[in-house]
Amino acid sequence: MIIDAQKISWVRADHTVLQNIDWQVREGEHWSLIGLNGSGKSTLLKMINGYIWPTSGSLAVLGNPFGTVDLRELRRKIGWVSASLSEKIRVDECPESIVLSGKFASIGLYVRTSSAERERAHDLLHKLGCTSFENRPFGLLSQGEKQRVLIARALMAAPRLLILDEPCNGLDLFARERLLSLVAELAGSPEAPTIIFVTHHVDEILPCFAHTLLLKAGTVYKAGAAREVLTPEIMTDFYDRRVTVLQQNGRLSIALTF
Repeated sequence: MIIDAQKISWVRADHTVLQNIDWQVREGEHWSLIGLNGSGKSTLLKMINGYIWPTSGSLAVLGNPFGTVDLRELRRKIGWVSASLSEKIRVDECPESIVLSGKFASIGLYVRTSSAERERAHDLLHKLGCTSFENRPFGLLSQGEKQRVLIARALMAAPRLLILDEPCNGLDLFARERLLSLVAELAGSPEAPTIIFVTHHVDEILPCFAHTLLLKAGTVYKAGAAREVLTPEIMTDFYDRRVTVLQQNGRLSIALTF
């Protein structure tokens, strides 16, 4: 089991952020996670990565129940791409160094690396289409280029779980589609980790994400097969607005119905 959350809650001061979350993700499954602002997505991701603990309930990640595992070691098996990570990286750091740091789950590279590790970093940069700017400082990269570098970094340690936290934010249409194409290619490879794709936008959900978790006001609104979750009836109730679900080329989109 990749993620086994049973009745987990998280309370900050007097505010319940997450309540009774039940969520199981199995090896080889790819999930989309959808929630509006304030739904608890960021808190749930921090918990999965071991930065905060459940106030109640039990959580196991990669088969390791919390309380029985060194969370620093666990994080090395999880790739996490997020806006908060991008903000922590030095603007003068080069892509190769950034990707290599993923091997050690560190911000910045502080150890000597082997030729094999550097070769793997170059291979990942090439695979993700970063060759043309691999010597350019991070601060001079476009948003789409930064995201590709960060995904390469997340893959450096060959994680069993890859979390892409709103990776298309700030991208124009063409950069978004190029990134989604890379994600689809990654998900379809035999050695792909389990992928959790977090988004506000249903039209970013690729066919490879066959499972969907809807998070609303800190609770699981619905979880299961995407084709059974992303229906007009369920999404209308989820958004509290009447919507139409459209499908084209295997991708869905949501339109408000007035």
